[in-house]
Amino acid sequence: MLAYIDGTALEVQCGETILEAARRLGRDIPTLCEFAPLGHRPGTCRMCLAEITRKDGSVTISTTCDTKLEDGMRVRTRTSEVREARRRQMMRLFADHCENCSSCARHGSCELQSLAKKVGLTLPARSGRLDPHRPGPDRSAPALVFDASKCIRCLRCVEACRQLQGIGAITLQGRGTRAAVGFDGQPWGESDRCIQCGQCSLVCPTGAISVKDETERALDLLASPKVMTVVQIAPAARIALAEAVGAPSGTNLEGQLVAGLKAAGADLVCDARWSADVTILEEGTELLERLRRQKEAGTLDKPDTMFTSCCPGWINHVEKSAPDMIPHISSTRSPQAIFGALAKTWLAQTRRLKPEQIAVISIMPCTAKKDEASRRLLEHDGKTDVDLVLTVRETALLFERCGLDILKMEPRGFDSPFMTEASGAAQLFATTGGVMEAALRTVAALSGGPKLGGIAFTPVRGLANVREAEVETAEFGKIRIAAAYGIPSAEAIVKLVREGRSPYHFVEVMACPGGCIGGGGTAREGFGREKLLKRQETVYRTDAEMPIHCSHENPEVVRLYRDFLEKPGSHLAHELLHCTYEDRSKEAECPSFEALVKAGALLKG
Repeated sequence: MLAYIDGTALEVQCGETILEAARRLGRDIPTLCEFAPLGHRPGTCRMCLAEITRKDGSVTISTTCDTKLEDGMRVRTRTSEVREARRRQMMRLFADHCENCSSCARHGSCELQSLAKKVGLTLPARSGRLDPHRPGPDRSAPALVFDASKCIRCLRCVEACRQLQGIGAITLQGRGTRAAVGFDGQPWGESDRCIQCGQCSLVCPTGAISVKDETERALDLLASPKVMTVVQIAPAARIALAEAVGAPSGTNLEGQLVAGLKAAGADLVCDARWSADVTILEEGTELLERLRRQKEAGTLDKPDTMFTSCCPGWINHVEKSAPDMIPHISSTRSPQAIFGALAKTWLAQTRRLKPEQIAVISIMPCTAKKDEASRRLLEHDGKTDVDLVLTVRETALLFERCGLDILKMEPRGFDSPFMTEASGAAQLFATTGGVMEAALRTVAALSGGPKLGGIAFTPVRGLANVREAEVETAEFGKIRIAAAYGIPSAEAIVKLVREGRSPYHFVEVMACPGGCIGGGGTAREGFGREKLLKRQETVYRTDAEMPIHCSHENPEVVRLYRDFLEKPGSHLAHELLHCTYEDRSKEAECPSFEALVKAGALLKG
């Protein structure tokens, strides 16, 4: 079959839409709601219009994202009628859209703004038709903000929540011009399902969903002479920052990131990979103790599955939707939380400072890390160990506000090996399967081999949603493990645990696509499998290039236990580096008949 787009003939592929074919030809058709990486094309924005002439001679102006090509179809994308129709539709989108663009989180990088310019929209003045009934921004969630006045009802966030996490915490609510996405009819912070993963903020084309911006507070801390600012950089952040500052995907900007933070006023720039190594020592000790109990009881063939705990999105899901799994979760804190606890104790002691004289700032690829930093169950003496979390996007904004172009800066090393020296195993924390591989290198070595340090453990590598493997050890025989990302993949394993059919001794779970390299706080330009693969390749390459490959061989970690904690799993280690979890699940309330009638869901009579 043959069709024509702007006079160019092309072979029609079965089921191909006009928009897909146009992209194949290099033709640009504007759209807002369509999101190719998720296969999302609801046709709600009505911007991807084109003039379509069918074989029978009928002519229509229709959306191209949901219109499939037919034999003999002729499509024109740039006629005066099409251009005017797009402008009129853009005018409608602005009719009830907040026009305070300068104060918007997406100002300068808003898809709505960019498309308005592309279609030639000119507004003589404010439309005056802003809906006065729209509520103000919802800031109740720990890490994210929702502003209904900026929502264009593209439903991308709904699709991301359903498709990537299988949760469906975001739904379309209201009717007409008051329609917007919402959170089960309650403030976002009260959602009994949202895990604050931030994937919705990556796909939102406007400033309707944004990360809570803490760059102003970070600037205050960096400029304050009253505190020593200690910045920790997550393993994934140095790689995921690339797209946010205009570097090619997969570029490791560690040296430039350190240089930029020092220029911005940081007193100490440290590496969270160091605390990732500490995590492995504590979590590995937990796993060994659990395996030894099972061996003693003769139940190694029916594993008492242990899940990792470093992903706060996963922990949120367990507490809210699977609290029966809490006994199976490692009590070891995440690397971010471990670093914060040791910065306020060991670092303070070493520098002869009081804990309140140290401010810990985290550079993270994750929005849920903001939530984690504020958790009551991670406080010591009523105070948080991590004072502030900046996502990758906020970090790029911080540099912009400081007038720093880190791509032009001479790379710098970390301030000292203290709380910085790291192994390649710790770098693997940046991607799915990495925590598992890092743990195996240490656990296998401490339980009679094999020695996996420096060897790529390929069964848990890659971007498959679930990967599983077996490791033969002298002490326990075969240890069965699995690594999963995305809540749907994790839930499949949770089901096995509930039913007593889980074959796994140890399971790693990360909430976001590809793990931390695909976190909700990374650059929007990095969304998609191709970019994730480039980031993941850099993670593996960095691991291979590092001189130390196993967490238990890190001399700075050995020093920590020798001089301060005594040994993994010690009383002090448990006090500082472990935590508990709480059941935050809610019973669904069935609305009364009267409430449904009042809400208009049912008709009277």
